[in-house]
Amino acid sequence: MVRAHSLLYAIFVCLIVAVLCAGLLYAANLYNQLNVYYNTHEELYIHNQSLVNYALGEMQESGSLPLDENEGIESAYETKPYGLLQLIIAHSFIKGDTVTSSHFAVPNTVDKTCVFLTNTNRPLTYSGDVVLVGNKKLPSTFIKPVHIDNRPNHLEKNVGQVQVSETKLPDMNQQLKDAFSINSAQSFELQEVVKSDSVFFNSFRNPLLELRLKGNELGNVNIKGNVLITGTDSILIKKTARLEDVIIKASKIYFEEGFEGTLQAFAGTKIETAKGVRLNYPSALCVNNTSANKGGILLKEGSVVNGALVLCGNEMQMLENNIMFIEKEGLITGSIYCTGRLVLQSDVKGSVYTNWFVHKTASTGYDNCLADIEINVLKRPQFFIPLPLLDNSNKSYETIKKVM
Repeated sequence: MVRAHSLLYAIFVCLIVAVLCAGLLYAANLYNQLNVYYNTHEELYIHNQSLVNYALGEMQESGSLPLDENEGIESAYETKPYGLLQLIIAHSFIKGDTVTSSHFAVPNTVDKTCVFLTNTNRPLTYSGDVVLVGNKKLPSTFIKPVHIDNRPNHLEKNVGQVQVSETKLPDMNQQLKDAFSINSAQSFELQEVVKSDSVFFNSFRNPLLELRLKGNELGNVNIKGNVLITGTDSILIKKTARLEDVIIKASKIYFEEGFEGTLQAFAGTKIETAKGVRLNYPSALCVNNTSANKGGILLKEGSVVNGALVLCGNEMQMLENNIMFIEKEGLITGSIYCTGRLVLQSDVKGSVYTNWFVHKTASTGYDNCLADIEINVLKRPQFFIPLPLLDNSNKSYETIKKVM
């Protein structure tokens, strides 16, 4: 005879076993779903990278990879200019699941030019210790010393081909010209949407957003992404501003001492940095001075720019109105393009294009003279692709930064 409590124990044990089995089945099902999820996302990420590589080769405004029926993954990409850069937005999607990535891309060019100095019938001279590594186009194939303040001259290294230059600089590419007139369909007062105690971010999947600055100071903000900051006349960017991948546009742009960020700045008259400003790759400072007034770029002592410096705009007969002055103890990694006079006192890891150099002492100035300087295109890091400044038929692009 089976006792009642023994039957209850048996039922209770069966219930416990059933719950455990159900739990194991549920956990196994969750594991399978999670495994499918991760595998699907892995396939989406791989497909998305393939889509980016495909877009780099095609570089059309929009397109997609052929549909793989086995994977069932669809895709679409779009490209658009973002200042000097090209923006690629790639979407890979399957059954309601999407992976999106955004990248900055530039033409994969290898610029081996060290110095391009236009031919004004004044040869390049040097004073002190000078290093020139890379190909050169100069008014004359001979670089002669000039004695200043009784200092010894030493052309420590002069490596690369030397050719006689033309009377004008190579043409800028159209995207650089268009970048000075960049506009946005969406516009707001900066103070209305940006709070000083939070990060403001506009995704590169969204349209370009213009933030208008009421006053002339930009500080105590943290702004990232697909943003155009504009000012009515001049903008002072203070060191308390945290800016990443944004575009700034005004007539005059100034940077406070100690500022660090990543940006593209486009001015109509002047850009000036205080001491110790640092702009990270890919950054650009560009001035298009089309007026009869003097304009230019001034980088004060210890300033570092990783990207490009561009000064352009004036006709040949008015080039004296343009001057780019780079003070000592700084560093330029990238490209310099100057239609006008260039006073270069800091080393360059990259290329320099200019109409003429000017070396100034306390008492006088010397045209087409380099003094105590190194311009070395081979010291530009291998991962560092020059920002596109010149007309180039190369349609091969490469990503330089993932921005989402």
